[in-house]
Amino acid sequence: MAPEIRPIKRLLIANRGEITTRILQTTRELSLDTYTLTTSTDTLHTHSLPLSRIIPLPSPSSYTRIPTLLALVKEHNIDTIHPGYGFLSESALFASAMLSEANALVIGPGAEVLERTGDKLQARGLAEECGVAVLPALREPTSGIEDIQNFAEEIGFPILLKSSASGGGRGIRLVPSSSTLEKLLPLVLAESPSGTVFAEKAAVNGYRHIEVQILGDGTGDIRHLWDRECSIQRRFQKVVEFAPSSLKDRSTIKSIVESAVRMAKHIKYTGLGTWEFLVHEENREFYFLEINPRIQVEHTITEQLALGLDLVKLQIQIAQGYLLKDVFPSHLSQDPETPPPIHSLQLRVTAEDADNNWSLSVGKITDFRFPGGNGVRVDTHLIPGQEAIIGTEFDTLLAKIVISAPTWEDVVRKARRALGDTFVEGVKTNLGILRASIDSDAFVEQTCDTQWLEGNLSTLLAVAKASKPQHLLKNASKRSSAPISASSNVLFRKGDAWSISLTPSLPDQQQATHQQTEAKEQISHLQLTRIHRNEFPTSLTASILYTTPLSPKPQAYTLTLASTTSSFASLSNVTSHRRGEPGNERHIVFPFAGKLIEVLVEEGDEVQKGETVAVVRQMKMELEIRAARGGRVVWVYEGEEGDEVGEGVIVAELEGGEEAKL
Repeated sequence: MAPEIRPIKRLLIANRGEITTRILQTTRELSLDTYTLTTSTDTLHTHSLPLSRIIPLPSPSSYTRIPTLLALVKEHNIDTIHPGYGFLSESALFASAMLSEANALVIGPGAEVLERTGDKLQARGLAEECGVAVLPALREPTSGIEDIQNFAEEIGFPILLKSSASGGGRGIRLVPSSSTLEKLLPLVLAESPSGTVFAEKAAVNGYRHIEVQILGDGTGDIRHLWDRECSIQRRFQKVVEFAPSSLKDRSTIKSIVESAVRMAKHIKYTGLGTWEFLVHEENREFYFLEINPRIQVEHTITEQLALGLDLVKLQIQIAQGYLLKDVFPSHLSQDPETPPPIHSLQLRVTAEDADNNWSLSVGKITDFRFPGGNGVRVDTHLIPGQEAIIGTEFDTLLAKIVISAPTWEDVVRKARRALGDTFVEGVKTNLGILRASIDSDAFVEQTCDTQWLEGNLSTLLAVAKASKPQHLLKNASKRSSAPISASSNVLFRKGDAWSISLTPSLPDQQQATHQQTEAKEQISHLQLTRIHRNEFPTSLTASILYTTPLSPKPQAYTLTLASTTSSFASLSNVTSHRRGEPGNERHIVFPFAGKLIEVLVEEGDEVQKGETVAVVRQMKMELEIRAARGGRVVWVYEGEEGDEVGEGVIVAELEGGEEAKL
């Protein structure tokens, strides 16, 4: 019987950033009526759509509020939602609510399968049902430290604490010993949507992170698109990915792929999904890790490996009811041991300061350039000449540089050239670490395991500082000498002038104004005489001459603009707090920008060296600020939970106590 085709009439991309740009490219090619979501200062991913197809959200948190999205879907008669990755892409509740209350289909495996695959413990159970090896772990989620302590004593440290339902490397901590468990458990619990965690034996030394791309149509027909490797990561978040993996023994890869396919067939998986494993090549052992029932950030390298296959298009076709036998390319082999003769590498460019514990770099991107040329693909939502604000609400990903070539050696050479052609100004990025990584012998020889990046970070940072491309330094110098302010994309000059007309919006105001001015138009005049500081739209300070109808003689003023909108205000406010003095050991400062969760000390408190004095959130991760020395608190940051705090702002000032040791 032919499948029942469900044509898409109106599709909403319930996401932002580069993945929205990527999905939108495909929906435009398919001539689908597509809608996107924006917040007031995050709109770059919508540039190719008419305003009528752009739906404003009241706040960044609305991306994860099901009632808000449900109301918008009903209002705009949306029948299909593409969730992208992150946000609600793995939420069974989201998929169920959209289908039952708005008759809108969320592209993916459906609520029932999401419950089994999005939850890490249920996914482990599925693996065990299918005879796939898993690491020893707690059988039930918990919030109790005694349960975890007993488990660790039984199987031995190190262990991993994992949020029961989270992704992107968040909600995971490596616990090397019993003494660190009490400190790390509250952090994982705080990042867990369910408020529970589970513990698992840690497989770290010598293990590679291998994943398998799976496609299913809901009938039990499953196809794979070989393997990817994501071993180069920090804090369990991927930095560099490539396909196929570096494992020389393709028979092990065959066993891994067959395990993923077996599990997908068992649940009659629908759509795109990724099965992840930890693999020890020397021991020829592998363990199931988790399922990501959605499109992955690194889907790009599989598309390159599969000779340009459009995975987003396949997602959409399957959601409409097409079978794999009708839409999956017949020329692509299903032999796990012989992937196509091409290699592909993805480099994630992020707004992070690796020198400062990988903290988010908040600010405004003032200039950038990404590479091009043969074998180079760049996925990004950034647009030349358009302002991009990096705040604390969203992911740090700026762009994905994807390199493809017939051999690994060619890929490495192209990657070095591509990174040499790349710069981003206005915020700190991880470009230095990427350059140092691909220049390392371990990377070239493909011997990096999951602990390699963090284990060699100090060496890589030193290489990064010493090897910034000289032509970029030269070009940056030329750019900074241009008349535009280094912190603003908007050029203001002495003598610029504007006419200002204020027209009341309400009828009674209009009537009153009409009576007072006898129908004369109220026009004022503003002229810049000197620019003091240009960080527009965050702030602007200038000397002006101002003329009004009631005061026709120009009056001299100092104009000060300070943004009060959420994202812009946060960037200006962080500069107004008291900042620490470099080298002053009595000052405990926020070493990175973020959203304040809690200040844990008060004036008069005695703190010890290493004691936590504050907690700051960057995106979904909560990071502790610790004292580098002991002493008595004589001044403390006066703020509230939710404040945006800037790098270098003082948390507390100490007196007395031991000196910090370098």
